[in-house]
Amino acid sequence: MFRKLLPLLIIVVGIAGFLLLKATRPEPAEVVATERSWLVQVQEVRPATATPVLPLYGEVVAPDLQTVTATLSGRIGQMPVREGVRVTAGDVLVSLDEEDVAPVLAQAKAQVADLEAQIQSEQVRYRNDRRSLESEMAILDNARRQFQRIDALVARNLASQENREAATDALARAELTVRTREKSVAEHPARLLSLEARLAQARASLAATELDSERATATAPFDGIVTNLQVAAGDQVSPGQALLSVYPSRGLEVRARVPQMYLRELTRALAAGHLLEAQADGSGHRFELIRFAGLSDPAGTEAVLRVVGDAGELRPGALQPLTLSRLPRDQVVAIPFSALYGADSVYVLDDDNRMQRLSVERVGEAHRDDGRRRLLIASDDLKAGMKLITTHLPNAVTGLKVRVADEAGVSGS
Repeated sequence: MFRKLLPLLIIVVGIAGFLLLKATRPEPAEVVATERSWLVQVQEVRPATATPVLPLYGEVVAPDLQTVTATLSGRIGQMPVREGVRVTAGDVLVSLDEEDVAPVLAQAKAQVADLEAQIQSEQVRYRNDRRSLESEMAILDNARRQFQRIDALVARNLASQENREAATDALARAELTVRTREKSVAEHPARLLSLEARLAQARASLAATELDSERATATAPFDGIVTNLQVAAGDQVSPGQALLSVYPSRGLEVRARVPQMYLRELTRALAAGHLLEAQADGSGHRFELIRFAGLSDPAGTEAVLRVVGDAGELRPGALQPLTLSRLPRDQVVAIPFSALYGADSVYVLDDDNRMQRLSVERVGEAHRDDGRRRLLIASDDLKAGMKLITTHLPNAVTGLKVRVADEAGVSGS
């Protein structure tokens, strides 16, 4: 009997124990909902005057690069320079073999001498024609009188017809001789002009040949650097063939594309006479903005910046990053890039430790003394003493509750 009641007894004891535990359990603490706050860092707003900068990437170019070409056909006699060497004004760069230059110059001089001799011969011929014409005119008069006498005698049957024909032939020959001589005399001015024109052409050719002969030995026009060597000593070259190039060590430029949004500001600054300088990143080279290119495209307009001082290690064709200083701007605030939301918004901390959104103008970038980049903003709503939130929160909205990470971290701009 006891064995049958034992399971029931165990169930009863278990239920009684459960009810006892439930009755004696502690009451749970009341849960009170609390608003979560986000940890942020802030900086104090201090409007000031700052110089915004514009990062640019440009190519180094040599606007005064000169290419030396061969002026005459021949072989390269001397090539004392090498690629990349520095030369001073007057140094020999390349010269043609003198044995190739001398015959060309001698031929040009011979053409001038030949035409001068032909002009002298023409003058002698003209004087001779004039004297001959006088004699031939006298002979013609005699032939005409002789014909008239024979013709009169024939009319009186005192001379034969053969005598008349002979007198006629003599008169015709005399007239032909006179006409030929007159033609020669009349053509003298045209022949002389032709010879003088040919002489002028020959003299011009001689002057050009003499100039080419002088330029057959090319010297450096300025202090510069040799580049683009295309020949060596002993090479055969033809007129107009490029031999080498040289560019001045001073006067290099950098062409960098400037976004269209900054073009009006910079062009007006240049027109007003402001000095706009740029600094090379790392090398310390300085550049001066002097003009903009004449053509533009949707990506921007090329700015031309002149290297100030010696170019040093700069070489044409190199990519040069630089930072252009724009005109100073008043009432701007320098902030870290993390403080900007979108393109034109920041958040400030109100008296209730909540975020308040403000629209701002993005003025540009600035460099701090420690080299770090900062963003310059401006807005009439930014007042001195405001605490601007510099921590970037993905869920940032107006009214979001925050707490400052470290009051000691509140710093000026």
